[in-house]
Amino acid sequence: MADCAFCMIVQRQLPAQIVYEDEQVLAFKDINPQTPVHVLVVPKQHYDHIGADVPEALLGHLFRVAARVAGEQGVAESGYRLITNCGEDGRQTVPHLHIHLLGGALLPISMGPAD
Repeated sequence: MADCAFCMIVQRQLPAQIVYEDEQVLAFKDINPQTPVHVLVVPKQHYDHIGADVPEALLGHLFRVAARVAGEQGVAESGYRLITNCGEDGRQTVPHLHIHLLGGALLPISMGPAD
């Protein structure tokens, strides 16, 4: 999608601090971190949100990558949170499926808007 910021990051048209990449997925540090570790895990192929006919295998892969990155970022043992927002009412501000990996601090019961 031409005007999608995350597609532009995947295509290296916008800079990002990439922490993981494979054929299907890219993970990079959030430019406005809400916690000491705040990484976004995105599919390279554009899907608007988690309800957009995303193949089940890709969804599973996104979560496996998020768990791997949590380990690489040093938060797997202490704990972390995975969040995906869906649509306007869900506070999704970038219309490209992504998972927020949040950790490195004791997280409140409710994070509020994470996007």
